[in-house]
Amino acid sequence: MKRTIVVLLALCVSLGLMLAQQQDDRTPRVNKREVRQQKRIDQGVKSGQLTPKEAKHLEKRQAKIKADKSKAKADGKVTPKERAKLTKEQNKASRAIYRKKHNQKKMNKQ
Repeated sequence: MKRTIVVLLALCVSLGLMLAQQQDDRTPRVNKREVRQQKRIDQGVKSGQLTPKEAKHLEKRQAKIKADKSKAKADGKVTPKERAKLTKEQNKASRAIYRKKHNQKKMNKQ
């Protein structure tokens, strides 16, 4: 009898931990986009489309989005309003990456 109770208790605890872990990552779209944007910045640096100064500026923007995401997750629930804010920030960051990678800086001067 005691053994059954211990096993059931262990099962409940492990199930609770699994559920908590699933709820912890309530921003899968934001996470995927964060990774894609970081790859775009890295590719821009490698190809020479981004200067170190531009890359630093874009990295700062990505860090702010990451901090805002952590802040939104702090209470355990990401509200639709918080999710919309993160999406808006990522949209702006994406446009900034595009603009900085496609500006005509010193590439035409030779």
